[in-house]
Amino acid sequence: QVQLVESGGGLVQPGGSLRLSCAASGNIFSIFAMGWYRQAPGKQRDLVATITSRGTPNYADSVKDRFTISRDNAKNTVYLQMNSLKPEDTAVYYCTAEIRTKGISSFYTYDAWGQGTQVTVSS
Repeated sequence: QVQLVESGGGLVQPGGSLRLSCAASGNIFSIFAMGWYRQAPGKQRDLVATITSRGTPNYADSVKDRFTISRDNAKNTVYLQMNSLKPEDTAVYYCTAEIRTKGISSFYTYDAWGQGTQVTVSS
């Protein structure tokens, strides 16, 4: 079993900053890509940013130049630094990781998800 635990969400005023963290733990052999998605009320879950195991980032156009994704492979943790926040950034943010794990007789890879953390941008 693998768990992803997010932290760092909350209420912030427009123009403010927040830093989200997501730590993976459990039966982990290795982690490939990690990332963040978000889901606003009544909308689909959308990509925010991803980062490869070597640290190459990819961003949604809506967050480029405002958000920064990073990871600490030694800690199995991914971060999302969010600056210049806007009301439209309000959503539940979900962490995801491509996990390589060992089953009873073989290795396999799957996408694990966290439980989500609420980010609200409002004055």
